[in-house]
Amino acid sequence: MKTVEETELCFPQLLNASCRKTILPPSVSLVIYLTFSSISLLTVLLNLLVIISICHFKKLHSPTNILLLSLAVSDCMVGFLILFQIVLIDGCWYLGDIICVLYVNLDYVITTTSIGTMVLISVDRYIAICYPLHYPSKVTEERAKMCVSVFWMCSILYHCVLLRDNLQHPGRYNSCSGECLGFLDYIGGVFDLLSSFICPVTLIILLYVRVFVVVVSQARAMQSRVAAASLQGSVKVTAKQSEIKAAITLSVVVVVFLICTCPYFCVTLITEDAAVSASSGTFILFYFNSTLNPLIYALFYPWFRKSVKLILTLRILKPDSCNTIIV
Repeated sequence: MKTVEETELCFPQLLNASCRKTILPPSVSLVIYLTFSSISLLTVLLNLLVIISICHFKKLHSPTNILLLSLAVSDCMVGFLILFQIVLIDGCWYLGDIICVLYVNLDYVITTTSIGTMVLISVDRYIAICYPLHYPSKVTEERAKMCVSVFWMCSILYHCVLLRDNLQHPGRYNSCSGECLGFLDYIGGVFDLLSSFICPVTLIILLYVRVFVVVVSQARAMQSRVAAASLQGSVKVTAKQSEIKAAITLSVVVVVFLICTCPYFCVTLITEDAAVSASSGTFILFYFNSTLNPLIYALFYPWFRKSVKLILTLRILKPDSCNTIIV
């Protein structure tokens, strides 16, 4: 019969070498389990709808949608990574040091790729709105695919180098058996913070501000031209609605992104060792951004709602359904 002390250990057979479990009331554990499971399932399903839509319907094979596809793939993988958080509900990692370091490395790669893809989407929208005449020649489907492929490969290589010590010595920085830590020294942590958060966020904000200014100026110019044609009363509302819609959309994109990502990177900056536990609560908020991305980037598009209807009604199984006019 196990003693009370043994039941509090992740690996009772290791005694002093084992980490202690985080003892939570059954009701709290159930709530956490259901929350993580729901977020994981919702993230995977929403992003799978985006992936199937863009891959299946030929009319959706555009540069912008290639970027959305990359974002959906990375976010869908984040949904699967959340399952590992369920393993860590009691604070114990039972899958071994090798799986732990691969999980941490994959987590860095996927989340960075997700943020990077958002930057590419921002650049795409910036060129499309600010330089519409040059957009068809500057931004092509082939170039979009190339940019996405290069970014994924660079992200994998970058984090393999950044976390090489963890890959070479799995479990080296764990203080006890049952712990899963990803370690970066202070310089590496600051560099990762700059390259994976501060610089991308700064670029996104600058691009969106520029896009917002252009959209507002275009709306006002259109209002002035129509007013000169004695139609000011009927179009004034349209122009104002356009400004409001642009402001709301851009604000949602930036604010939600910052709310979901700031806590994690602030913890990384404050923690001098940059040792981030895989069970950290800031990871969950960071992950939740991947659940919201399909809603922010895809549900605003009418083609997404139409394609989802075709997918859920299984009409995509019909012959030649890939040529359906979605847009």
